[in-house]
Amino acid sequence: MTPLAATDKLFFERSDAALDRAAAEASLAPALAGSDDGELYLEYRESEQISLDDGRIRSAGFDTTLGFGLRAVAGEATGYAHAGELSEPALRRAASSVAAVAAGHSGVAAEPPRATNARLYSDANPLGATEFPARTALLAEIDAYARGKDARVVQVMASIAGEWQAVQIMRADGMRVADMRPLVRLNISLVVEQNGRRETGSYGTGGRFAYDHVTAPTVWRGAVDEALRQALVNLESVPAPAGEMEVVLGSGWPGILLHEAIGHGLEGDFNRKKTSAFAGLLGSRIAVPGVTVVDDGTLPDRRGSLTVDDEGTPTSRTVLIEDGVLVGFMQDRLNARLMGMRATGNGRRQSYAHSPMPRMTNTVMLAGPHSPDEMIRSVRRGLYAVNFGGGQVDITSGKFVFSASEAYLIEDGKVTAPVKGATLIGNGPDALTKVTMVGNDMALDPGIGTCGKNGQGVPVGVGQPTLKLSGLTVGGTAT
Repeated sequence: MTPLAATDKLFFERSDAALDRAAAEASLAPALAGSDDGELYLEYRESEQISLDDGRIRSAGFDTTLGFGLRAVAGEATGYAHAGELSEPALRRAASSVAAVAAGHSGVAAEPPRATNARLYSDANPLGATEFPARTALLAEIDAYARGKDARVVQVMASIAGEWQAVQIMRADGMRVADMRPLVRLNISLVVEQNGRRETGSYGTGGRFAYDHVTAPTVWRGAVDEALRQALVNLESVPAPAGEMEVVLGSGWPGILLHEAIGHGLEGDFNRKKTSAFAGLLGSRIAVPGVTVVDDGTLPDRRGSLTVDDEGTPTSRTVLIEDGVLVGFMQDRLNARLMGMRATGNGRRQSYAHSPMPRMTNTVMLAGPHSPDEMIRSVRRGLYAVNFGGGQVDITSGKFVFSASEAYLIEDGKVTAPVKGATLIGNGPDALTKVTMVGNDMALDPGIGTCGKNGQGVPVGVGQPTLKLSGLTVGGTAT
């Protein structure tokens, strides 16, 4: 069954359906008359989450949502209305509300998105593949395995979450696009204690596939082993030094710094409004040669990937920085039209209750020529940051502060003591000019990213090779 046929069954052919397809299509033309763009976005979502703490299930929940969002765009203005029901009265009320944005406006409807036959993930609902009790039993097994690995484990926290989202996007020109999106995630966090000192370690994995990709014994045991390794490393950590020094960033998840400090500044809306640190620099060199950054929503099964975005545009591999030169932005339809550019498939929304805006998918720096060992050997005194926790960034200036959850000293070309309390301080545009070596080991994150913007959260991916930066400020706690 095609995605369109399958979603028709969910939205229009249910036994309790209060809206048929003909009525939905008939409402669009008057609602979007005179508008430059717009769509009806239909969404059905099932989601569940189960968490265990110290051998007991602390929370478990299952939720189903169904609703629509109707948008009309006139110039820079957007009219948006949504409802948590699918019915003709609700759609009529929404149509009368959004039509007001185009009153007196004589826009010409934008060309529809191009069609795509790509299927980047399975249409199957992962929540129906196994019984709920099997997932609670898995969490108990994780707890027992972690405690059996090392007597120093004093607390185990584990959670498993999954969702299945079905969307259909309808336009006034008759175009319809549908997508069915699985998403699962496993998280494990451990606390270890030795001689009165307690430290934590954590690991997560996930993506757009069925539960068996994270519930396979080799996967969840590997996740426990990695969380335990990090916790035991932290038991031996010493206070981090402070000051300006060379920093080597690990591959994979440390790309979250790239995402936050640079990626957001390359989204179309910030550049159109000239609130980004990169506004007006298209075609200019903003990074050293050898730095190439892409946003790629077409990677199969990845957490940030989408067959089509939430406006119906196929996602793409968008080159943002090429060999150090700014060559593109991530665009939704509205900002692309106003900037005279093409939509790149980055129009995303958290749910039917939210209007779309330009968002990242999987943001990645491509590999270079250097080996990680070569980078470490070139550092006399510095920091090797392998994993990151939280961080903050200011989009306008690009200033960032990120805390390293796993980091080590580099002394005379060798990785030595693990350190605790290290933070990296700087700004994205400046950091791009301080990259001195790009590794040959590009890796993607394990599938755990969620990005927040304007109150909306969406799943994303990041990735990068090992990087060496000169003169980055490190905040530490060593006295």
